[in-house]
This record gives sequence, C-alpha cells and structure tokens, in this order.
Amino acid sequence: MTLKTVTVIAALMATAASLASCGNTIRGVGQDAANTVNATQDAGRKVERAAR
Repeated sequence: MTLKTVTVIAALMATAASLASCGNTIRGVGQDAANTVNATQDAGRKVERAAR
C-alpha cells in the first residue's frame, strides 16, 4: 500500500467515527428535549392541581 492509500483509508475511518458520534449526540439531544417537555407538562399539571 502506498502512503496515499493509507492516508485515504485513515481519513475515511476518521470521518465514519465522527459521523457515528454525531448521530449519538443528535439522538441524545432529542431525548433531552423530550424529557424537558415531559417535565414541563408535569410541572404544569402540579400547578393546576394546586390551584384547585
């Protein structure tokens, strides 16, 4: 293998690893947003019950 081939393979592997970690991060942000919505709704329900 030439140096150019090794460099291209290393670059592709680094790109694949970066994209995989981005996918996990985006998924985590979505879960955090969903948890925030749920917590806000729960708090609203508690306030509504307390106001009655």
